[in-house]
Amino acid sequence: MIFTELFWSFFQIGLFSIGGGYAAMPLIQHQVVDVHPWLTMSQFADIMTIAEMTPGPIAVNSATFVGIQVAGIPGAIIATLGCILPSCIIVMTLAYVYYRFRKLSMVQGVLAGLRPAVVAMIASAGISLLILSFFGQRSLPENLNGINYRSVFIFAAGFLVLRKWKVNPVYVMIGAGVLGIVLSLF
Repeated sequence: MIFTELFWSFFQIGLFSIGGGYAAMPLIQHQVVDVHPWLTMSQFADIMTIAEMTPGPIAVNSATFVGIQVAGIPGAIIATLGCILPSCIIVMTLAYVYYRFRKLSMVQGVLAGLRPAVVAMIASAGISLLILSFFGQRSLPENLNGINYRSVFIFAAGFLVLRKWKVNPVYVMIGAGVLGIVLSLF
């Protein structure tokens, strides 16, 4: 039963996560934290962090990590297959359709309509993780006294370095990890 649930959950994520890994984050969160309480929100944030840092697509990496957490190696294989199968089918179908009808204005209109939705999904996932990092919970607290100032400082420093000096994001992630270790010692 758990293998069927893993496959179906990640099949849905693979089917509806239009826009890539960041757009899939709210869908993954909904499936693995809300629908099936396989992970806590804190564990979800940890897995998203690891999935972001490891090579490969975020959705596939998270499927593998969640599968291992829930049902070991067989669970990882089932969840990963569930995640990639719809993408393979959709990409092959869309490649054919796009190649065949790419000059039609209706196709261009559909693509233009999907862009804002993808941006909204990415923003939603980012804001959820930001709130979790700053406040240690899923939603904004009523009073903002419980803010984690170390997290705010690391976020602001990373954001500034990325925007102002255009530093490679890998270096920013390494720097944020080191800074997190150093700040946790004090």
